[in-house]
Amino acid sequence: MTAIEMDVGKATAVDLDRILGLQEANQLARGGTLSASLPRDRIAAMMDAMPLIVAHRNGLVTGFLMTTTREMNADLPIVQAMFAAYHGTADAYIYGPICVGAEERGKGLAQAMFAELRRLEPGREGILFIRRDNEASLRAHARMGIREVAEFQFNGFDFAVFSYVG
Repeated sequence: MTAIEMDVGKATAVDLDRILGLQEANQLARGGTLSASLPRDRIAAMMDAMPLIVAHRNGLVTGFLMTTTREMNADLPIVQAMFAAYHGTADAYIYGPICVGAEERGKGLAQAMFAELRRLEPGREGILFIRRDNEASLRAHARMGIREVAEFQFNGFDFAVFSYVG
């Protein structure tokens, strides 16, 4: 199935439980690559403040791309480390995490969600970080044309910081 056959758009409250399930299934402890687990109330607040993009197939959330204001997650130490390495523009927002279900990887879903985000947030800078050992994510973001601008270390891992303008 291609990304074109997917339904990609802004998340609603109906999607919240499925987003949480996909997030849980892709944590480091379960063999995934997500660097953080955000609680329900924070994700709901993020959805109210910025677009949270989801992909659906057969009524299931098969991918998500979270965004948030710089202020909303400023209390997270890893976000503080990212902004210490690269500050960005005054109205820059945080891109990520992005997660694609295992059965949908390699089908262009990350690119489709990113394209929808850029459509919804034109002209604004997005800033993100990726662990250096997450080669699949590094490759996917390089294909999207996102440029590396800095690097930092956090909890014994090396991270790259990326930036793009919507």
